[in-house]
Amino acid sequence: MSKYNNILKEIKDLSKENLEDLYFFVHSLNPNNKSSDKQRKKILSFGGAFSDMSAKDYAAYLKNTKESRDGLFDRNIDL
Repeated sequence: MSKYNNILKEIKDLSKENLEDLYFFVHSLNPNNKSSDKQRKKILSFGGAFSDMSAKDYAAYLKNTKESRDGLFDRNIDL
């Protein structure tokens, strides 16, 4: 129950906009819930987000992202 209380303490300081984002995220974790139109529109709004970048900058961004992910997620962690 303490993790639940810790989560509630963190949530109380979130802005209204962030609370809405958090709601959609939590809602998406439940496999019984289907995506709503509002959530679908929010996700699709990111389409073309990199269209104003040059091909060179975009390639550098992808390379940097891959290197960062490899460094973060290819570690052995004892849980």
